[in-house]
Amino acid sequence: MKLFSFAVGLFCALSAHAQLAVAVSPPKVVGQKAVVQLAMKNNLAAKVESARAAIFLLDNQGTMVGQATRWVIGGTKNRPAVEPGKEATYNFVVQAAKPFATTNLTVKVSFSSVTLEGNNQLDVQKNVTIFYGRAGTRSHD
Repeated sequence: MKLFSFAVGLFCALSAHAQLAVAVSPPKVVGQKAVVQLAMKNNLAAKVESARAAIFLLDNQGTMVGQATRWVIGGTKNRPAVEPGKEATYNFVVQAAKPFATTNLTVKVSFSSVTLEGNNQLDVQKNVTIFYGRAGTRSHD
């Protein structure tokens, strides 16, 4: 976990333009469930009150084999707002109807809504940067 937090910090430092930096871990597959950890760092001057993300799991042919949408920041006591300069993690659990045919899955994450304090909406296309896996592959949402 400390290594993962260090990686998030490194990614944030390398992408100065990122306002909300999100590191996506490779999925851990067990039977009909896949768990993907999102580590998010708020590089804004304002508190992130809420954020909604969708996750898509793809097999090695690019076929979607699972998806889920959740509030990853805000909404409950267990997911409080994220203060400026602070980090939050969220474990996305994707449940499939039957066991995954492969454990070699690719993850795609997309943010649809990020609300800052004062009910201000963040432009996710410009202000959310997503890093995939250990190699630090970067993608703008």
